[in-house]
Amino acid sequence: MNKSIGGAGLGALPAKETTMARRSTSAIIWDVINRIMFTAVIILILLFTLLPFLYAISISFRTNAQVLIEARYTPEAPNLINYQNLFTDPQFLGTLRNSALVSSVTVIAALVIGSFAAYALGRVRFRGRMAVMYVVLAMTMFPQISILSGLFAIIRDLNIYGTTLSLMFTYPIFTLPFTVWVLTGFFQGLPEEIEQAALVDGATPFQTFWMVLVPLTAPALVTTGLLAFISAWNEYLFALTFTLINPAAHTVPVLIANFSGYSYEVPIADRIAAAVVVTVPLIILVLVFQRRIIEGLTAGAVKG
Repeated sequence: MNKSIGGAGLGALPAKETTMARRSTSAIIWDVINRIMFTAVIILILLFTLLPFLYAISISFRTNAQVLIEARYTPEAPNLINYQNLFTDPQFLGTLRNSALVSSVTVIAALVIGSFAAYALGRVRFRGRMAVMYVVLAMTMFPQISILSGLFAIIRDLNIYGTTLSLMFTYPIFTLPFTVWVLTGFFQGLPEEIEQAALVDGATPFQTFWMVLVPLTAPALVTTGLLAFISAWNEYLFALTFTLINPAAHTVPVLIANFSGYSYEVPIADRIAAAVVVTVPLIILVLVFQRRIIEGLTAGAVKG
């Protein structure tokens, strides 16, 4: 009796090990399949996002005549004539300066004003705070064209029509709501003990805000600042409307849209080269601050 039980147990052991081995092999196979599928999806996403930009770079190294004659993925005779024309054109360089100035002022205004507003909404308890938050969020839902006529009248009354100052005045209208909403979540997530400790050590409320709380929200400041910069850098409708009478105040998107080229040919390659030049600074900013951007997005998702 005992021998039969022992024999049955010993005989069942190899079968159990075989089943476990099969499951282990199946798990390894599925793991390999999942990795292959994940890699394939990543490659498809990269191709979908990068190929248009790479094709644009390829076109920028061709002449307008070559672009019109034949569609090619690689330039047959690469040259820098388009970039030479752009960087020797005072009008293009002037629009680059205008875009950089307007975008920088917009970012500074959005971060300074937005941080004060976010601190009040995130740390100060008052009646109607949530209503104000939802009003701020609702401001991001209005399309630009819906308030264009009203802003145009205000700008004419302020006598800043046709200047870059008109863009510095209007761009924060669309960058501030997003900045306030994101920063409010960060200020709400900061421990109250930090603020209380600073006040106990003799810091004023402004010193506590500026020297203690604001540095702790650096990831959010970088993220919102970069998004505000990109929005102002690429904005076209307001830039065209408010600087139409003064080409010296145009920004890069307006110049590219109205670009006539440097010859009697259709300026396809010239425009794409200008678009590549305009895109490169944004790519550099994203690469430089990518760690801060990731920290800002993930922390905001957790704290908000």
